[in-house]
Amino acid sequence: MEREEIGVSLENSISYLSDDCLLSIFNKLESGSERSAFGLTCKNWFKVRNLGRKSLTFHCSFNPAVDKEHAKCIPKILAHSPCLNRISLAGLTELPDSALSTLRVSGSSLKSFSLYCCSGITDDGLAQVAIGCPNLVVVELQSCFNITDAALESLSKGCRGLKSLNLGSCMGITDQGVSAIFSNCPNICTLIVTGCRRLSGAGFRGCSSSFRYLEAESCMLSPDGLLDIASGSGLKYLNLQKLRSSTGLDGLGNLALAKSLCILNLRMCRYLTDDSVAAIASGCPLLEEWNLAVCHGVHLPGWSAIGLYCSKLRVLHVNRCRHICDQSLLALGNGCPRLEAVHINGCAKVTNNGLALFTLSRPHVNLRVYEVMSIGPSIENLFRLH
Repeated sequence: MEREEIGVSLENSISYLSDDCLLSIFNKLESGSERSAFGLTCKNWFKVRNLGRKSLTFHCSFNPAVDKEHAKCIPKILAHSPCLNRISLAGLTELPDSALSTLRVSGSSLKSFSLYCCSGITDDGLAQVAIGCPNLVVVELQSCFNITDAALESLSKGCRGLKSLNLGSCMGITDQGVSAIFSNCPNICTLIVTGCRRLSGAGFRGCSSSFRYLEAESCMLSPDGLLDIASGSGLKYLNLQKLRSSTGLDGLGNLALAKSLCILNLRMCRYLTDDSVAAIASGCPLLEEWNLAVCHGVHLPGWSAIGLYCSKLRVLHVNRCRHICDQSLLALGNGCPRLEAVHINGCAKVTNNGLALFTLSRPHVNLRVYEVMSIGPSIENLFRLH
């Protein structure tokens, strides 16, 4: 009997705890299971848990039926979680625009939003995000195939504090949409447009000095577009791997205007010439890592220019380059005083004797016989909310 009275007394005491007090308790819980159990105690504690929730992640089930059920419950969850600062709905291919409707009233605290591979989202859905989430800093829209320049216009005008944007494989966007981002979001720092083949690069004209990181793999950028990318920005990292050319001409020498560039990935840029290599080497004095793997247009003059001008280069990738030879290695070894590693394999004109001579002259340079596909900072780090 006494134990029952104690239980009732404790229950009554808990019922008098304020929401602020309960929220303080909830915030001290570390494990997800403890937080879930907290919310199942009673309706009021469930409400407090929703108020305390800062992050929401849905994991793709790879089952369209399950994803449809998830999509149905998302509006209700968003409506009851007004303090979220991060949402990831990545992989929910069945997610419709209507699932984002409640963000118009509950998204003001949101800083990071991932709609990665949400191919059901259109310009209308992004318009709702732009209205309801004015404080967004990080947005991932990779493989949202149904968005166009209209979505970027809405997003850029509604979320002017945007810093990181992933538009990879968004086939519907053009330079007009990219231009809207740079015109309306002065703090944009990171942009991914990999696989966006309707871009020429003209949309980068006038980009701000805060622009630091660009991934533009498999794009078809014009020489003038490359000039717009390089001039005016403060680019430190640039990935132009597998750059395509509509004219068959090399315009990569225009990158010499990117004076702050530290990491450059030109892997499989088959139109690259010695003239452009020399222009970049002399014009980008801060280069620390340069990937030239499978660049068959680089000959001895290009390698010699790297040795002559790249005084801060630490890592060089030359895998499967047809025209690097023993003499090219000698030129690199006689220059590049800070060189630490060369990735080299599959180079038919480089002999064992040439490698041995390079090792004798530069014993502290590591010759790595493996090839890496990507260099520089990871996308996860670039899009992590700080």
